Amino acid sequence: MSPVRYLAAAWMAVAIMAGPLQAQEGDQVRARDIGLAPGVLTPGPLNAITDVEGVQVGHVTLTGPDFLRTGVTAIRPHPGDEYADRVPAALAVGNGYGKLMGATQIRELGEIETPILLTNTMSVPRVADGLLDWSLARPGHENIGSLNMVVGEINDGRLNDIRARAIQPEHAVEALEAATGGPVGEGNVGAGAGTVAFGWKGGIGTASRHLPEALGGWTLGVLVQSNYGGVLQMDGLSVGETLGQFYLSDHVADDRADGSIMIIIATDAPLSDRNLERLASRAFAGLARTGASMTNGSGDYAIAFSTHPDVRRTPERRAAPARVADLPNGQMSPLFQAVIETTEEAIYNSLLMAQD
Repeated sequence: MSPVRYLAAAWMAVAIMAGPLQAQEGDQVRARDIGLAPGVLTPGPLNAITDVEGVQVGHVTLTGPDFLRTGVTAIRPHPGDEYADRVPAALAVGNGYGKLMGATQIRELGEIETPILLTNTMSVPRVADGLLDWSLARPGHENIGSLNMVVGEINDGRLNDIRARAIQPEHAVEALEAATGGPVGEGNVGAGAGTVAFGWKGGIGTASRHLPEALGGWTLGVLVQSNYGGVLQMDGLSVGETLGQFYLSDHVADDRADGSIMIIIATDAPLSDRNLERLASRAFAGLARTGASMTNGSGDYAIAFSTHPDVRRTPERRAAPARVADLPNGQMSPLFQAVIETTEEAIYNSLLMAQD
């Protein structure tokens, strides 16, 4: 590596480690605050998944003296009734070492009928219980006898007593009730409270892109829960190698790069579940640009959904043949570029906004 690139990589590394760790509350930085702006497309106003109209995010964070750092993050595709007005959705899997709940029905039916919740591995059942309580209690749901709850997870056992299972069903309900539009909390919040990425503190991160009107004018947003490893790259610079902290640095294959990442993708483009699957699969290109090793013990999942009203699976459209909008295959490439850029930047934000 040339001296100039070495210094640039070291500068970014200092921004990750020294900046957020020493910052006072409210002084955290996002990637663009230090000049790190992946790609060529323009972010939305908030540079967050909530730039996609109707998408809401809520967090509940649990911390304490007894090795407690964990939480729940809720993503609502729209503020209405997700069971009645289902959104088309798709799942892509990079490496499937994970315990994602609800995956098979997403793949079979191409839709989701609940909000998406994120938590830690051992808390999936209790979070699902809370999501079920919240869903069954909603008006109009008195006769529901089956529900596909979607709960993603990472293992935060390095920083959290995961066996204590501190998360209770009511924490899931609190995250759902806290979900709102607007700015999204990042770093050590919600399901990102106890995560580790590349040996440094990971967390929740988000970003967005707005396509020019000539390319459809669509908005795409991503939220990540980063808890994985590899050789950290930032804007093509090998930050992890520069600092001597990276997978296989000592030529020993161990579990330091194991972990997981949940990638949630929202767009207002009118996409079929087939094209949503194509979109979700491209998120792993953004993951790779950060230096992810996607090891044997890593659970790497991307869920994509469309909020466009003309593709929503309403009761009327589920009852009889219906016409729905469908963006042509030939117009997907700008969205592919958007999801790659947005995933990469959301991961950087998850690192930069995290505090030790």
